[in-house]
Amino acid sequence: MPRLIPDTGPQRVLASSNFVYTVGSGMYLTAGVLYFTQAVHLPAGRVGLGLGIAGIVALALGVTAGHLADRYGARGVYMATLLIQALTTAAFVLADSFWPFVLAVCAATGAKAAGTAARSPLIRHYGGDRPQQFRAYLRAVTNVGVSLGALAAGWVVQVGTLTAYQLMVIGNAVAFLVAAALLFLLPPVAPVAEPVGGPRWSALRDRPYLLLTAVDGVMAIQFKVLTVAIPLWLVGATEAPRWLISGTMLTGTVMVVALQVRAGRSVDSPTAGGHAYRRAGVAFLVSCSMVPLAAGVPAWAAATLLIAAVIVHTLGELWHSAAGFEVSFTLAPPHATGQYLGVFGLGAGLAEAVGPALLIALCVSWGRPGWYVVGALFAVAGLAAPFAVRWAQRQRSARPSSLTRAQTARAA
Repeated sequence: MPRLIPDTGPQRVLASSNFVYTVGSGMYLTAGVLYFTQAVHLPAGRVGLGLGIAGIVALALGVTAGHLADRYGARGVYMATLLIQALTTAAFVLADSFWPFVLAVCAATGAKAAGTAARSPLIRHYGGDRPQQFRAYLRAVTNVGVSLGALAAGWVVQVGTLTAYQLMVIGNAVAFLVAAALLFLLPPVAPVAEPVGGPRWSALRDRPYLLLTAVDGVMAIQFKVLTVAIPLWLVGATEAPRWLISGTMLTGTVMVVALQVRAGRSVDSPTAGGHAYRRAGVAFLVSCSMVPLAAGVPAWAAATLLIAAVIVHTLGELWHSAAGFEVSFTLAPPHATGQYLGVFGLGAGLAEAVGPALLIALCVSWGRPGWYVVGALFAVAGLAAPFAVRWAQRQRSARPSSLTRAQTARAA
């Protein structure tokens, strides 16, 4: 990355808190499901059901927490979500049957979604002239932290005992506590006054922004391609060596760490964001067209094709993320950053919930044709993005006059 350490103290605090948080998250992302299936001995199907329920519950909490962060101060709300995550994650050690597991994972997943929305006003306030660039930096930091957490989880999986898994869970909870404690070093952000006469839940009434949320949600399914579809395809349909699964993950992670900030530099307006979405859709189409070619060829050819597909896919991921950072921040009014970013997160939340099942059904169960369908889905979403951005820009330019009319009517 061009700059390893942010320029300002508040940015360093946010980056440090984010790094500690993602080290803990990396442990859970790598071995959380294994903890419940291998250590707690819950059936895999029930674990999947519980995680799906938690994903649905979390959708509504992001919008609510974002609104609270706007109205009552983002630092306090964000710290509260981290503390709740720490407590509910620690409660995993007590979840020895299905319903306690569901309650704990719903609370933890909901707090995670709430925290993502509550953090957005902090990023906007302390992110400088272009908070989107700082958000890109945080994503690079996230990938470093998750990678380190995954290494620690690898030791846990190798040991495989209940004690080792419980230590991982407690370590995850401690990371969340430390991340919250670091925020005491961050100056509080004063709540932003809500405009007189405007709707309270303006983000839910902003149809162009909701359309962009849907477009980004479709594109966000791409995050599961590298973690779900490609590993299953590699194992079940190709002769590539199994260790290449780690190689594909490492390739994507290194590219994001090295290039995410750079990728966001040229995405400096909503219009540029729409074009970046379009480029991402094309990249995903090319990548999804390459993956099925790895079936039925020698191991070296399959490995080469899969690594090449991952490189192309990650280029699309860089553009997709940069576009999402740009349009979500720029098209959100300053007085409702948390609420708008909470709404924007609904798309990614739905992708998280339905993406794995959709990709397994199309890419794994159906096979080669499914890969082409998924690639086409990404391409169509990318093509739709510039039109959605232009609609949102027209609405945004009209918003001040509409607000002035509402204030005048209220005063009268």
